Amino acid sequence: MNREQSRQWYVVYTKPNWEKKVAELLGKKGIEQYCPLNKVQKQWHDRKKTILEPLFKSYVFVRAEVQAHSRIKAMPGILNFVYWLGKPAMVKNEEIDAIRSFLLEHKNVQLEKVAVNVNDVVKIIHGPFIHREGKIVQVTNNTVKIELPSIGYTLIAQAGKNNIEVVTPHISSDTSILKEEKSKGYN
Repeated sequence: MNREQSRQWYVVYTKPNWEKKVAELLGKKGIEQYCPLNKVQKQWHDRKKTILEPLFKSYVFVRAEVQAHSRIKAMPGILNFVYWLGKPAMVKNEEIDAIRSFLLEHKNVQLEKVAVNVNDVVKIIHGPFIHREGKIVQVTNNTVKIELPSIGYTLIAQAGKNNIEVVTPHISSDTSILKEEKSKGYN
């Protein structure tokens, strides 16, 4: 395995309001980082302005080898790595790419903390996630909630229902739910 393949994306927890500064410090040290910035419209009494705010408060993504973790943790503004099941949480390349695409396509993105749920597996057929499969947490009116389970957040954007197609329908182990769905004519 070469050096490039041994580097994984991780999440570091920063001091409050240090996300941009930590990203800058990591970059200066030659460590690949990603601090997703959200375009947010701010209203002052005399003007409106679009500013860039960190999407994930107190989080910055870093792509590094395990051997670099102690050096990264020692940097100013970094409190620790985010852990999942006793190990630093790894984030898939596809999820980093999805966040980047999502932020290019949308402004004023909102985050909603969610538990991992089992839902329909869908394929996006139009928009920034085209050809990407994922789990949809909820679809109501025009709001599609797309789950990125390794970071525990859901990105929320306005998207037409005709932009997705079901690949694998959700199958519940609760037979009473299945009976109720049949009686309503869903099956």
